[in-house]
Amino acid sequence: MQQQSEKTLKIAEKAFDHFTQGLVTGEWEGFLDMLTEDFTFWFPMGKFHGLNEGKDRAREFFEYVSASFSSGLNLTSLDRVTSNETTVVFEFRDEGLLLNQPYKNRVAVSFDIRRDKICGYREYFGSDGKSF
Repeated sequence: MQQQSEKTLKIAEKAFDHFTQGLVTGEWEGFLDMLTEDFTFWFPMGKFHGLNEGKDRAREFFEYVSASFSSGLNLTSLDRVTSNETTVVFEFRDEGLLLNQPYKNRVAVSFDIRRDKICGYREYFGSDGKSF
């Protein structure tokens, strides 16, 4: 189990590097290449609220994120990483301009790993009153 947990963490860390690069630059191919074809993701609000399925839908979502944060979204701190054999959660703070308005938030994203790919993603966010 320990060996599987370590492998899962390494895969998730690589995906998270691609994910944060996508947030900053709008270049998502590295992250999208790490997704399974039957990838699912859950988002808490807006156009993508709820469960979404498929790699094409994921591409649409991440392009939407980049359009909303046209000057990029920067990770300002990685607060915690929690993992087990199949799932890794990254808790972080980010900031940028959301539709040209100042934005800061606390976010948790969860990656589910199957073999060497990301098969599931869940995102949760909300300010603690200190992020602004």
